Amino acid sequence: MKLFVNGEPVELENGLTILQWIQEGKGLSATAVVERNGEILNKGRWPETVLQEGDRLEVFQFLGGG
Repeated sequence: MKLFVNGEPVELENGLTILQWIQEGKGLSATAVVERNGEILNKGRWPETVLQEGDRLEVFQFLGGG
């Protein structure tokens, strides 16, 4: 299935949830925020939100530093 992550086309297997996708080693930290089709997803919904063909994800990470 094809979707877009931060504006880039990505091919993924069908049926993945947001949580599964993140757990596959996308390098996202615990502070990541995921927006799907213009809606910020609460982390509690990640396990139940199945990615769909054509979804548009924006992923934001907050980094500490000095």
